[in-house]
Amino acid sequence: MPIVEHLIANTFGTHIGKYSERLKITQASETLAQAPLLHLKSVLVASRGVSVSADALEACAERGIPVFFINNQGSAYATVYASGLTGTVITRRAQLLAYYDRRGAQAALAMAAGKIANQAATLKYLAKTRKESDPEVYQELHLCAGEVLDCLAYLDRIASDCLDDVRAEIMAAEGQAAKRYWAAAGAVLPESYGWSGRVGRGATDPLNSLLNYGYGILYGLIEQAIILAGLDPYAGFLHADRSGKPSLVLDLIEEFRQVAVDRLVFGLANRNFTVEQDKHGLLSTETRRALAEKTLAHVEAGVRHNGKRYPLRWVMQAQARELAAFLRGDRDAYSPFKATW
Repeated sequence: MPIVEHLIANTFGTHIGKYSERLKITQASETLAQAPLLHLKSVLVASRGVSVSADALEACAERGIPVFFINNQGSAYATVYASGLTGTVITRRAQLLAYYDRRGAQAALAMAAGKIANQAATLKYLAKTRKESDPEVYQELHLCAGEVLDCLAYLDRIASDCLDDVRAEIMAAEGQAAKRYWAAAGAVLPESYGWSGRVGRGATDPLNSLLNYGYGILYGLIEQAIILAGLDPYAGFLHADRSGKPSLVLDLIEEFRQVAVDRLVFGLANRNFTVEQDKHGLLSTETRRALAEKTLAHVEAGVRHNGKRYPLRWVMQAQARELAAFLRGDRDAYSPFKATW
């Protein structure tokens, strides 16, 4: 029997309970899924009408297993952690003070640069299998990747150390790169999916729905990495402060969207992945489960980082810790994750 590392509950009317040293998802008297606590890395609650016992929550908290809650569209709305994980002080004080000096501007610039570099790398990744089969698309993707990278020049010209003075310029460069990236991605997506461009919240077309749902899962993993690094997920740099807005999660996730979700969804589309939706455009229970399983397996896969291969999820944690070290003054700079292709 394969080891279950991520337990997914996405069926209305189910219950997550603790039985001896394992968690079980049950409905009436039927066991739908189970996982030993020893190997469990996360619990994902992805449906309304799912109950979780206090014993199960206590067991997860004691073992550092996060319980993520997302809605049918992939929007994360809650996460349960052990309360002690949010008790760090020194790193958070440094994080808040960093907003007002060069560290805040440098962190925002680095994360934006990482996102742009990874968008270009993903276009090259999509191109490499098409050199012989479709040379025209191959050339177009490489050309577009270069145009995306050109946006880094805008970031290089930003000299001010005051974050409030440069945020608009950073976001403009990021927006220009994103516009070119998504336009180029359309060249490799089958027409049958009806792709007409990137749509965020409220999307009802198949591919944007998959992307948004995948990002919701990634959101929880990034938030976990930030909290374990001792950082405050609500005190960001690239994204402006707003009450209830997890700005730092939205900052750090930018480095990982392309590798963790985009490449996976683009690959599924080119293998004619079946996307079932209801009349409102929401993904079906079966499609959401399939995508969740594939996304969580994908982040456990190895990627090149600092000359070696590590699970992508490990890299997320390493980047959060590197950011924390930079904000504390233990490092001279923050280097974003840059994917290979």
